[in-house]
Amino acid sequence: SLRYQNGKLHQAITRGDGSVGEDITANVKTIQTIPLVLQEGSYPEFFEIRGEIFMPLQSFDKLNADRKLAGEPVYANPRNTTSGTLKSKNSMDVATRNLDCFMYGVYADRPIALNHFDAVDLAGKWGFKVPPPKDKYIKLTTSIEGIKEFINYWGQARHQLPFEIDGIVIKVNDYHHQDELGMTSKSPRWAIAYKFKAESVSTLLKGVTYQVGRTGAITPVAELEAVHLAGTTVKRASLHNQDQIEKLDLRVGDYVFVEKGGEIIPKVTGVDLAKRNKSLEPFNYATECPSCQSPISRVEGEAQHYCLNESSCPPQITGRIEHFISRKALNIDGLGEETINLMFEAGLIKNYADLYDITKDQILTLERMGEKSADNIIAGLEKSKTEPFEKVLFAIGIRHVGATVAKKLAQHFLSIDKLSAATKEELVGVDEIGEKIADSILMFFEIENNNANIQRLKISGLQFETEAPKEIENDVFHGKSFVVSGVFTKYSRNEIKSLIEQYGGKNVGSISKKTDYVLAGDKMGPSKLQKAEKLEIPIISEDDFIGMVGL
Repeated sequence: SLRYQNGKLHQAITRGDGSVGEDITANVKTIQTIPLVLQEGSYPEFFEIRGEIFMPLQSFDKLNADRKLAGEPVYANPRNTTSGTLKSKNSMDVATRNLDCFMYGVYADRPIALNHFDAVDLAGKWGFKVPPPKDKYIKLTTSIEGIKEFINYWGQARHQLPFEIDGIVIKVNDYHHQDELGMTSKSPRWAIAYKFKAESVSTLLKGVTYQVGRTGAITPVAELEAVHLAGTTVKRASLHNQDQIEKLDLRVGDYVFVEKGGEIIPKVTGVDLAKRNKSLEPFNYATECPSCQSPISRVEGEAQHYCLNESSCPPQITGRIEHFISRKALNIDGLGEETINLMFEAGLIKNYADLYDITKDQILTLERMGEKSADNIIAGLEKSKTEPFEKVLFAIGIRHVGATVAKKLAQHFLSIDKLSAATKEELVGVDEIGEKIADSILMFFEIENNNANIQRLKISGLQFETEAPKEIENDVFHGKSFVVSGVFTKYSRNEIKSLIEQYGGKNVGSISKKTDYVLAGDKMGPSKLQKAEKLEIPIISEDDFIGMVGL
């Protein structure tokens, strides 16, 4: 993501986890196809443009040839090499890697064009390297046939590209339609990736081992004879669960087909029955935890098996602590998987609450741990005490409570005490909280160890409550739900939605009998209009809305 101010590159940031990335401005300035100063144009005073930095195959091959001559290990693939290069502390090294880019998404206070295709064209005129229509890197179409034609073309032509791709992205072009479609909690509804069929290879299944997750979930893993796949050497691949193994009719000693899901995670997709030795025995799934030897059990309605020894199964303990310190949770600098394992093996920690009792002197007793590293860990733990309640709630690892659900629960109950005292009916009454999540929350607080750890974290100074939203001075829309649709002239859709919430109302995505108003702008979808009329829901204009608010 590149940010420009008054036509000059101001900041460059990695995508990171989608919300928080790393500042790589110094390294990005070495990429020749990224303009430091824009050409003349009608660009906004401040805007952001997003795209992809990549390493051309020719540059990657030359880099590996040079490393081979120098007796250094070669890199596995351009994608990982590019990512590592951009995080380098030495910009001079980055400059020698000949990185390149394509930029394709412009974001400003106001749209710079009416649609995506025109915005990309405009960015090219400002000096950015954008996907060129003449090379068929980007195409505008009005039919499903046109999309299929584009997919089929690049399904073959991608092998002649000077860089690697694993698919294409299909986008709704019109910005007004994009606004209408909106977003889920994780992704836009107006764009979807089409992934090309992954490369598949055959190799020997030498055995099956099992991994234990922080929730006790048991995941079978195929141990393979090493094989080269999509730029990396693969020795292990996911088998998911017992049902998947039975579906594949898998047997140790089989030759299996392996591919990378999304070109990243290896998985077994089938068995080469033509090569099967008839003497191979059917596979028997594990009956006990590979780590603590406790019995494992399959939860009714789920495909996964679980180790029920939550209190003393080592991978569960370290997994919960690793989740607690992870980036989306409390993001504790200086701590990682290796350090957590060292602390656990040394007997310094048995749960995440123990982290806040550790001293610098204890940290210094760990292998390869110096003064600076110890100071960073202590500082990171101290800083985590300022993280908001929603992050702490996600960090403590209640099953099925992800970051989005944790935020909703924090905003509704305002404190851990009110959440822990909530009934199932109260939990299910929260927006987007179903019975499965509610049952998991109730079960978490029934375990005394969990409550004891929360009390210790409270004493350590972590945030277990949040302030209620500020009182709304004018709650003219209190308890009212709105569906906002179409294009508006005096306010943007996002500004209108913010005003609805500011005045006590609620935005909903679809029209139902419970909808109080449909706020209709220009180009409102005819199906929504018909549904609103059929259900006799009041349809108001932008001017009606402004009058109701009293602006």
